[in-house]
Amino acid sequence: MTRPTRLLALLLVAAAGNAGGLLAQVAGLPVRNAGVGTGFGIAADVGFPSASAGKGTAFGGTGSVGFGPLGFTASVATWDPDGSAERLTSVGATGNVKIIGGPLIPLSVTLQAGAGYNKVTAGSALEQTTTQRLHLPVGVGIALTIPNPVFSIKPWVAPRLHVLRTTIESDTPAETHTDADFGISGGIDLGFLNGLTIRAMYDRVFRGEGNAPSVLSVGLGFKVGS
Repeated sequence: MTRPTRLLALLLVAAAGNAGGLLAQVAGLPVRNAGVGTGFGIAADVGFPSASAGKGTAFGGTGSVGFGPLGFTASVATWDPDGSAERLTSVGATGNVKIIGGPLIPLSVTLQAGAGYNKVTAGSALEQTTTQRLHLPVGVGIALTIPNPVFSIKPWVAPRLHVLRTTIESDTPAETHTDADFGISGGIDLGFLNGLTIRAMYDRVFRGEGNAPSVLSVGLGFKVGS
């Protein structure tokens, strides 16, 4: 690939948000670590990344399952960052272990490890650059459930180590680099007796030199179980 063509392809990748805008686990949405519940759940969220995160609007869906202290989630998201002609799709999953908390204990502490993946290709059919990103968030979530006659209120906060492995492939040998940054997410859930939850979340990653992309999201969830 010629140098001008490669530079153009990399600029297109950046316009798609993949050169620094994907701060969370799946494209354009926060990393959620609000505890482990028993049963099955589904949720849908809409994300609004900041300018430094690529802007645009993201839509995602998540399925969750919990068995005692163990919980697992799987997510898929689609995002149209500003300056991109096409939407970016990513997938992710988490494993969660509750180390503090129970049916009669309002405070919970949960360890979480996750992975998210996305890929974008830019350039012509003959000269393409493909950028793959693997997100590996590892952290702890602290949540407090406040009971209420009509609905419960659950604020939560989750600091983490956010590892990002980036691989750029073209007609030259692949380039791979790994970054490890501090990230933090938090939010509040309003849970109703019928299993419906209204939730809002915020996520920020501190990458140094004044670069701290963030994303705000709102969503609805429904759960069968406790």
